[in-house]
Amino acid sequence: MPTLELARGLPCSGDIRRGADVGLATNTVAPHQDHRPRSIPQRGCRAHGRTSRRLRSRGRGRRLQLHRHNARVTAASSPSSAASVQRAPVVIVGAGPAGLTVANILRAASVDCVVLETESRQFIEQRPRAGFMEEWAVRALERRGLADRLLEQAQAHSECEFRFAGGRHRFRYSELSGHRHFVYPQPLLVTDLVRKYADEAGGDIRFGVRDVELHAIDTDQPSVSYTDPETGERRRIDCEVIAGCDGARGVTRACLPAEHISVARHNYGVGWLALLAEAPPSSDCVVFGVHPRGFAAHMARSPQVTRYYLECPPGDDPENWPHERVWSELRHRLSVDGAQPLAEGRLIEKRVLDMHNYVVEPMAYGRLYLAGDSAHLAAPIAAKGMNLALHDALLLGDALVAYCGKGDDSGLSGYSAACLRRVWQYQEFSQWLSEVLHGASSGDAFRAGSTAARLRRILGSPAAATAFAELYVGKDTDY
Repeated sequence: MPTLELARGLPCSGDIRRGADVGLATNTVAPHQDHRPRSIPQRGCRAHGRTSRRLRSRGRGRRLQLHRHNARVTAASSPSSAASVQRAPVVIVGAGPAGLTVANILRAASVDCVVLETESRQFIEQRPRAGFMEEWAVRALERRGLADRLLEQAQAHSECEFRFAGGRHRFRYSELSGHRHFVYPQPLLVTDLVRKYADEAGGDIRFGVRDVELHAIDTDQPSVSYTDPETGERRRIDCEVIAGCDGARGVTRACLPAEHISVARHNYGVGWLALLAEAPPSSDCVVFGVHPRGFAAHMARSPQVTRYYLECPPGDDPENWPHERVWSELRHRLSVDGAQPLAEGRLIEKRVLDMHNYVVEPMAYGRLYLAGDSAHLAAPIAAKGMNLALHDALLLGDALVAYCGKGDDSGLSGYSAACLRRVWQYQEFSQWLSEVLHGASSGDAFRAGSTAARLRRILGSPAAATAFAELYVGKDTDY
């Protein structure tokens, strides 16, 4: 099984394989696109130092003194290093939904942390990403006071529609599962979480940092260093725990020693042309088109903007899809008797997503804990990416509060296993749904026949329908 490579004691670069923080449904980013400025290289880790013992036996007195008094982050000089040194209980690398959720949980519990983000605040608040949220995730954020605007503005969805073999079939999954989806694009959620953490709670978040490095993650004295974007000086933060929430191309995942992890990968062998159209939705729900010419999807984003997907060859060039070809293909794949004609409009976004997944096991090593796409990538087939990131963040945030406040490390010790149960359930469902969506266009008569059988079973069997509905909305979440 392929694994990440790590040179012990040397800086390790970010993931060089194709991958991305793709999440779902209303907004996604192409795996091959990297928005980091090319002039700002990222560094990796220096995992030097003695091998750590079990977390519960390491530096307990020092840890409790630091955390129970919960000292503010204060600057200090170090005679042994040119870097300016500070101290904080927790350093969070990455300001996406996972990192910001962890930060807000810690801040609410009066546990100090520092969030490091390589991009600007404006960039992360505008970066197109996932937008389909499962109800358990929304309610978990609501209980923590992090969902006020979400609940005011998000559209609730309780059914979807399958179009195949010339017919349209409504699937009312909320009636079967008791749960709904909420459409709330990730940039809006990130904006809310940054405002709550930094503007309202006064949390420490540093944007535009460069050359991030992790040090001594296998000891009880880890640290993170970076270059200050304003002064160009190296700075170091000594900490107790590092949360790696910097996505598929971040530096934290590459710091896990190859001999201690495995990386399971799966390539679906298809691409999706992701489109954003200045056109009102043509349906009041998500539409899945299963067609011999290829999968297509319609997903409302706002009253004026609609997200579409078209199956295409992996690695295809978006320039191969001019306006007329896009709308012609959407009509072919989504038009059925009784359906409203598609409302066409200007295409304001076109990008190709290559459908692939990976899972890192375990999601922790030493004092480093991964969350979100740093640990696992879910192709947007089943709209699970952002939901998994939030699940990780909720578990990690609570575990860190218990560790920092009470010296209880049970949550951290069981963190990886608890996350991976949900990760693998969602990955399996994504793989199953991929066959439903792509089998008809595979060119394989057996796969096409199996696709039709699965669709008929979902629509005709109450037991199969209920099972699908509960997996689709993530009803039986572990959180």
